[in-house]
Amino acid sequence: MQSLNEKVALVTGASRGVGKGIALELIEAGATTYITGRSVEDMRYVSDKGISVECDHRSDEQVESAFRRITDEQGRLDILVNNVWGGYENMVEGGEFTWARPFWQQPLWRWDAMFAAGVRAAYVASAHAARAMVAQQSGLIVNISFWAAQRHIGNVPYGVSKAATDKMTADMAHELREHNVAVVSLYPGLVRTEKVMEAAAFLDMSNSESPQFIGRAVAALASDPNIMEKSGQVLVAAALAQEYGFTDVDGKQPLPLTLESVGGG
Repeated sequence: MQSLNEKVALVTGASRGVGKGIALELIEAGATTYITGRSVEDMRYVSDKGISVECDHRSDEQVESAFRRITDEQGRLDILVNNVWGGYENMVEGGEFTWARPFWQQPLWRWDAMFAAGVRAAYVASAHAARAMVAQQSGLIVNISFWAAQRHIGNVPYGVSKAATDKMTADMAHELREHNVAVVSLYPGLVRTEKVMEAAAFLDMSNSESPQFIGRAVAALASDPNIMEKSGQVLVAAALAQEYGFTDVDGKQPLPLTLESVGGG
């Protein structure tokens, strides 16, 4: 992979988990990397290697302020990773696990959270990023999505929000193609995030991925001179590892999930 020394990146929702892993790998690759999160304390891991911006992506004013800062300080934006997400909060309510309930028994707040801090947040951030990228006639937008877009996993709001993300990717790619700006959806596998590791004893972790693994996929895409050939596509991090020739931080090569192997119901 080529160095990203001349690139400016923004990873949203990067306080922990997948976003943190992506930010760490972009920093390692040399990109000037901004991260957003709601807690400054949770973003201190970037120290002097990255730039943290306190931002709640449900607030259009805070998002606008974050992008204005990047423009003022860097004058460009080359990579946007839309990782911010809502909807995983309070899976247990009143002592009951409500995540897997049928849609007519789902709390309505879960739908709202997934769209406000998920799909809508990615849309708003992408609109800001696209203005800068169209002006410079180059850029990459990565929308973190998941297999729930293609089969039933978890619950109806989850699947609908991920399907909306993938459709947004395809349509944004269509409108940005003439401006040499690529947009892709990127699927991780089972990622060893903080929350997943809390339940590791109950999960098959044999084919799991570190948070940095998907970061390596983003870095590989950002350094691909032929990235426009992938614009509009749904990509799988583990399949990109095989294509680009990178491994996980432990040297392992996770197998790409498929519709048949991903699970669900």
